[in-house]
Amino acid sequence: MKHWKKLSQAQIKDRIQVALENNIDYNSTAALGIPASYLDPKVFNQDASFLGDAPFITTMVRNPNHIGCHTLGDSESYFAGTQEIERELIDICAIDIFNSTEGHHDGYVASGGTEANMQAIWIYRNYYLQKNNAEHKDICIICSEDSHYSMDKAANVLSIDIYKVPIVDPTRIPNKHSILQKLSEAQQDGKKYFIVICNMMTTMFGSVDQPEHYIEALNENNLEFKMHVDGAYGGFYYPFANEENSLNFANSNISSITIDAHKMAQAPYGTGLFLIRKGYMQYAKTQEASYVKGEDSTLIGSRSGANAVAVWMILSKNGPYEWHEKVFILQKRTQWLCKQLQLIGASYYRNEHSNIVTIAASDISQETVNTYGLVPDDHHSPKWYKVVIMDHVTIEKLSDLIETMKQEVLEKNLG
Repeated sequence: MKHWKKLSQAQIKDRIQVALENNIDYNSTAALGIPASYLDPKVFNQDASFLGDAPFITTMVRNPNHIGCHTLGDSESYFAGTQEIERELIDICAIDIFNSTEGHHDGYVASGGTEANMQAIWIYRNYYLQKNNAEHKDICIICSEDSHYSMDKAANVLSIDIYKVPIVDPTRIPNKHSILQKLSEAQQDGKKYFIVICNMMTTMFGSVDQPEHYIEALNENNLEFKMHVDGAYGGFYYPFANEENSLNFANSNISSITIDAHKMAQAPYGTGLFLIRKGYMQYAKTQEASYVKGEDSTLIGSRSGANAVAVWMILSKNGPYEWHEKVFILQKRTQWLCKQLQLIGASYYRNEHSNIVTIAASDISQETVNTYGLVPDDHHSPKWYKVVIMDHVTIEKLSDLIETMKQEVLEKNLG
């Protein structure tokens, strides 16, 4: 690991204190033109005694605005200290987790996976419009029918069409044949430029697309494409469960990646990351934001620097080895659940490198679903319910579910 190091709590606290000292101090600086300040002291006490041992809360109270993309060069100097922590975080994720190399990536801390996915599609749409003199009707999104709804949202907002490739059982991912069929349909509709979404653990099933299936199909048809990886759920899990995977920057066909820190990284909600190869962020640059130093290339604009600090703290506190151990333990719990489901004859889906287990609705009662808070694929007409093995989902809790399902099976057989 080049950038990802395990740090003590004292080292983390000192590092953030230095960063905050390099940010603006509204009390002592005559900065009169900034439309912001520290959090309202009538509500958020800046002198509270616990703040000295709470670097994340302290950062929130100091209220740094990380508007813009800080890997590009110029940024607002008022928040230089915490911007540097965000750049360190981007390097940890891009280089040490997703196999980029020094100086070959950009990125920023987004509000979540939806924004990061839309950022990627926005960039590639603009790339085709500007570089290829394309029209909106020439460009489309292509993805699995299990892909996140943010792809539909992006298609709507950006006024481009979307084509969803049917999944193939039992893998729940598109194969080359199904992709070729959908490409043929898109070409008949006049589509020339493709924005491809590869899933790194879908939200409902934890299924993982094979980028090679898309790449081969697109190349056989001599089609131009840009490939984005939606690792909103799997980004902090799958690379550790399957270290030989090809969904990273070592794959020259992949240009960008989404990660959500508020899922497996247990960061506050509203925290995702967007990573992309150098040379693309310029296609989202809003030059009209001329009052912002460095202008703005992000979809969200103003955003809290505290979120970047939170994720940096989480990764630094754990370090890479503890992170591998965390995933290892969750894998073992997931394997245990699958074995128990097999023993009672319940139908389920699970990717072997995933911590999501999706149980067929026909094998579980609505009462059990409600008791254990299982999530359906469709609230109107559910076919599947998922169990997500997180840190709080222990074997003890899973065994209660299994015992309840066993009792249901017994009563069904007797009845």
